[in-house]
This record gives sequence, structure tokens and C-alpha cells, in this order.
Amino acid sequence: MRIPPRITRIGAAGALVSALLIGGSAAAAPSAVATAHPATAYAATAHTTTAHPSGAHAASARVNAVGDICYSKLPSQAHDTLDLIEQGGPYPYPQDGTVFENREGILPKQNSGYYHEYTVKTPGSPDRGARRIVTGERADEDYYTADHYKSFDLIDRGC
Repeated sequence: MRIPPRITRIGAAGALVSALLIGGSAAAAPSAVATAHPATAYAATAHTTTAHPSGAHAASARVNAVGDICYSKLPSQAHDTLDLIEQGGPYPYPQDGTVFENREGILPKQNSGYYHEYTVKTPGSPDRGARRIVTGERADEDYYTADHYKSFDLIDRGC
């Protein structure tokens, strides 16, 4: 069984907080931003991208699709799924725990195998429904989608 190395980000987050408290800016610590909050780092990267090779501003459109959601605002079934992930299963669907390829390109770009997906049960749905949790390898890098990968919210466990 492969367990993704979900490393902590305390060092990078601490660097970001230090930079902000001392009077610096997030730009003063770009590596901290890139590590401290994946969705924020992606948004910052997308805003600095001036144009796609085709001339379109595709990256800017993606930023709107990655937001945050408070853990307490998730549906109870998402809490159940997160608990199962922490326990390592067993999962109700054979697709749970499989590699999520990020074909939509909405989540921050990573190597194949970085993300894994899990079903969030939808009461009354005759199938798996549209809700998922997608995990990254970093600690607490869990994304929720209620619309089958059209948008993602990084789960904030601090609110």
C-alpha cells in the first residue's frame, strides 16, 4: 500500500508569517507562498502569467475555480470521507484512492500520482454523484469539489 508523503508546511508558513509581521510582503518570500497555501500559490502564479502561448489568458480563468472552504462548512458526508482517508479506508467505491490526473488543469500543476480522489457520498444519488475530495501529498492539502471537477475549494481546517 502506497501512502503519499504528506509533509508539513510549518517552516514555509512560518517564513511567510515572519515576513508579514516584520513588514515585508508575500513577494519577499516567494518560496514560502508557493509552499504555504497551494491554491494561493497557484493564484499568484496565474496572476503573474501575462499570456498563454495561444494569446489567451487561460491561467487567469483557472484562478476563479480554486477557492477555500471552511472545514465546518463542508457537508457531513465530506467529513466522513476525510475520516476514511485519515484511517486509510476501507472505501465504499473501488475508484476511491486512485490517482487523480488533474486533466482539467484547475489544481496546481504537479507530477502524475501527486493527487488522489475519493468519493463524497451524495444522499439520494443513484451513482457516485459529483462530489469528491482530492488530496495532494502535502499535509492538509485537501480539495473539495461539489461539481465533478469544474471547481475546487482548498479545505481550511482552521475555521
